[in-house]
Amino acid sequence: MIRDREDDTCGQALAATRRALLQVALGAGGAATLAALGALPASAAAAAREGDFPKHKEWKFAFVNHVTTNPFFVPTQYGIADACALLGCTSQWTGSQKSIASEMVNAMNTAIAAKVDGIAVCLVDEHAFNDPVKKALDAGIPVFAYNADAKGNGRLAYIGQDLYLAGKALGERIVSLVDEGEVVGFIATPGQLNIQPRLDGAADAIKASGKKINFTQIASGPTVNEEVSRVDAYYVGHKDVKGMFAVDAGSTMAVGKTMEKYGLHGKGVRAGGFDLLPETLDAIDKEHLDFTIDQQPYLQGFYTVMQMFLFQMSGGLTGPADINTGLKFVTKDGVQPYLKTKSRYEGNSKEEKLVERSGPIAG
Repeated sequence: MIRDREDDTCGQALAATRRALLQVALGAGGAATLAALGALPASAAAAAREGDFPKHKEWKFAFVNHVTTNPFFVPTQYGIADACALLGCTSQWTGSQKSIASEMVNAMNTAIAAKVDGIAVCLVDEHAFNDPVKKALDAGIPVFAYNADAKGNGRLAYIGQDLYLAGKALGERIVSLVDEGEVVGFIATPGQLNIQPRLDGAADAIKASGKKINFTQIASGPTVNEEVSRVDAYYVGHKDVKGMFAVDAGSTMAVGKTMEKYGLHGKGVRAGGFDLLPETLDAIDKEHLDFTIDQQPYLQGFYTVMQMFLFQMSGGLTGPADINTGLKFVTKDGVQPYLKTKSRYEGNSKEEKLVERSGPIAG
């Protein structure tokens, strides 16, 4: 787990090393050398020089998170680190460990007082962040939402999954797997805007199907240990359940553990959820879970840094744009590449390497 510290996601030494490599490859001297060796035609070398970013200050971006130690955000932090190192910026990872909005607001206020060059925040509460976002914007600090968004907030753009539509897709998949009976939807923190829209979307899709499914929302808790114990306890008290699903990473992993512990898939119980924790992928491979949904957390860090950087580089004229980081179902048929690949992009390796791809590309 990447922990809080001043430059925890973007070490200055690492950034300097990468920038040096980029300058060798793309700078005037490096491009000319490559062209002279025949590695690049002269026109490509010139284009490389012209496309290099001009010198700029080492902008610092603060990322305010609601569950700073949650394993879901490991690839997000790698995405932040990689984008910062590429672009010559630094970042700070801060916020709350247990989704406490007041702690997140305090972190935002600290970042504003420190006059950072950009703030990214998970807008997990509909109203709590309106004033601090306005305060930052009034101070000339751009603010972007990532992973969770709130209607009416003044943030410049949102980078993350379309949460309600992802929930509808979850509900439609549930309907395809369960004909009738009791189905539970686990949610770490009910009401929080990074996950509640998913549960709402799932409920709406199930209702629209007309099937006799009784869909119940159950809070599982903000930490992994709580989620595991509460999911297990729920099953022990509701052994007639026909489906167990979840809308967050920890709860999905917990569902997989409970399904395996009691052999529920063999008893006809269906299950699935969100995100790519290693335990979740293993559960899919072993057929304890039917599926999980990938929302590409690495991109939620990388793209957000890119937007803040471009906003600063262009004087505010370029950068703010909503980005949907996607929705992809991962099932038994497609889980092997996730299990076999260890990379920063999925958060299961800190190693910086090129991941070689083989075989056809699935549409």
